[in-house]
Amino acid sequence: MSDKKQFGVWMDNHHATVVGKGTLGEGDFVVLGHVTNDGASPNSSEKSFNNENIALTHKFFKEIAALMQNVDEIHLTGTGDAQEQFMKFLADTPQYKNAASSESTSNKMSDEKLIEMITLHFN
Repeated sequence: MSDKKQFGVWMDNHHATVVGKGTLGEGDFVVLGHVTNDGASPNSSEKSFNNENIALTHKFFKEIAALMQNVDEIHLTGTGDAQEQFMKFLADTPQYKNAASSESTSNKMSDEKLIEMITLHFN
């Protein structure tokens, strides 16, 4: 049994599911929360659209990170390049920069399957 604070995140560009062991870092993995990013609304200005998209993505990443306090290890999975962008966000954030991170690719899965996958990953 590890005393490290371990978290798992399934994510794509619009949805994230965060699992962890709760506030004390003990017990079984549970879903800590779901975060969504609706993306920028269509705009006549491409520059405004891109700026809004960047701001919304940063907000999305901050909301995910807020569910994970004092991260020692994190495993990211999902589709697309969202995991790589989120890993960079964590590396650039002082509170999370020393967290050990790993990633894999997977299709959308149920909360139960994600908990099972993260439990197997850290055991």
